[in-house]
Amino acid sequence: MTVRLSKLFGMDIYTDNAEYKGKVFDLVINLEKGRVETITTEPLKVKSKQEAKKIIKEKSVPYKNVKSAKDILIIRTGRVSESEEEPKTKQTHYSSYIRRR
Repeated sequence: MTVRLSKLFGMDIYTDNAEYKGKVFDLVINLEKGRVETITTEPLKVKSKQEAKKIIKEKSVPYKNVKSAKDILIIRTGRVSESEEEPKTKQTHYSSYIRRR
């Protein structure tokens, strides 16, 4: 699934059981892996790490639970099984082999 980050902000979040969870407020992005990790329904402008952890724990959704993102976000209820998660990429080490034309 590919979607512009700017399109996610303000979207309504519903579970696959039609339960309203809130609106997308902030995104936590893992820059090393190049992907969105968490969607929060409250701003992360807080005064302490404890407040930020509380928001991430209680007022957020793991992005791996997102099933669909068009006009609204639909998220899975319950745990995501390993087979439904993104496949783990196998690191490949290449030697100095270069294909020449």
